[in-house]
Amino acid sequence: MTLIKSISGIRGTIGGPQGENLTPIDIVKFTTAYVRFMSEKNEGKRLKIVLGRDARLSGRMVEDIIEGTLLGCGADVISVGLCTTPGVEMAVITNKADGGIIITASHNPKQWNALKLLNERGEFLNDAEGKRVLALADDEAFEFPEIDSIGKVLSREDFNPTHIQQVLALPLVDVEAVKARRFKVVVDAVNSIGGVVIPALLEELGCEVVKLNCEPTGEFAHNPEPLPEHLTEISEVIRREKADLGVVVDPDVDRLALVSEDGTMFGEEYTLVAVSDYILSQGVGNTVSNLSSSRALRDVTVAHGGEYNASAVGEVNVVAKMKETGAVIGGEGNGGVIYPALHYGRDALVGVALFLTHLVKKGCLMTELRAQYPAYFASKNKIQLTPAIDVDKVLVEMKSRYANENVNDIDGVKIDFAENWVHLRKSNTEPIIRIYTEAKSAAEADALAQKFIAEISEICGL
Repeated sequence: MTLIKSISGIRGTIGGPQGENLTPIDIVKFTTAYVRFMSEKNEGKRLKIVLGRDARLSGRMVEDIIEGTLLGCGADVISVGLCTTPGVEMAVITNKADGGIIITASHNPKQWNALKLLNERGEFLNDAEGKRVLALADDEAFEFPEIDSIGKVLSREDFNPTHIQQVLALPLVDVEAVKARRFKVVVDAVNSIGGVVIPALLEELGCEVVKLNCEPTGEFAHNPEPLPEHLTEISEVIRREKADLGVVVDPDVDRLALVSEDGTMFGEEYTLVAVSDYILSQGVGNTVSNLSSSRALRDVTVAHGGEYNASAVGEVNVVAKMKETGAVIGGEGNGGVIYPALHYGRDALVGVALFLTHLVKKGCLMTELRAQYPAYFASKNKIQLTPAIDVDKVLVEMKSRYANENVNDIDGVKIDFAENWVHLRKSNTEPIIRIYTEAKSAAEADALAQKFIAEISEICGL
């Protein structure tokens, strides 16, 4: 069964049995439930919903089904077509829409797709709202509107140029300084919408762009999750082209990974660290990242005189904690930068523009900038879930075993040791247990991860 319903949306593999995968019937069911929820929230008024998708192979098919369902439910549609996740979020805000649906499975392989559901602020529905949508999906007592009340397509527009201009207009994005530097940048966009949007942004910033996997065909050239083991090609191209850096995005362009001029990974965790360093250098403020993110953000925040806070994993949780603490920058260690001066959503375009401004003002190479930050090493592992694994039992046992340590259980179990940490949690997006560790050497992080994998295996009798 690969249909996953969580705060990250409705996600599944295309085809297969209804109710177990993301089939056309399931797409209609959850779209209808979303409209019903938004109609409740807006006291029955006629809704205006933004709809956009990434370039994955099933995108057009899913888009057509959702658009037709929205119209059949009496909602009007603003179609932005091929668009990034942050672009759809900004389109909701810009068009003063009542909500939005993003068709993307983010970093998942090509057989996956998903419906990500937005509110009127262009932000993901919270946990309670998501649960209400799921409850409505199981309630079949819904009467569709008659012919005079069906929805209309209000516009079909390419919102990506508008999003780019909104990013460039930010006061802390120094367009002229970046233009003067004339960076040479290699872009790997895994053959999705980022291959259109990121080069266009970089060209507006005066960069010379070398395109790699930038045709939005949906045929992913490699595993779409921007991890080092999937990025060997861009490293080679950077060295060959003598480029200043590499930019890597996932299929829906909410995650940003950077590669240094020598082809080494800048570190997905350090995207947010570097951007936060720049923002905090312009004025003291607070930061937020999730429990699975690097301690380096905490260190940089404290060095600038700010306060760091951690949230549960999931963009909606990070955003809630950012609002609660008045954070000026935040995000997730997977390369997700959230800059509330523009909007409360992970946005690789914002990340690129702020990072390049930071690099210009530092006047150094990528490798030199990376060396300025605390050196932490992460090990990210997972265990595939089977019927034999009781996740709740595992987490309760781990919390008990390490009760004398600093334990945080707001999202799974995170155990903070003096020199390292481990975070164990059930994924919101895949049928796996995630085991993240961080230490001051790669070997130590890997060893800590293997220790906990062995303990979980022992608990589960594997």
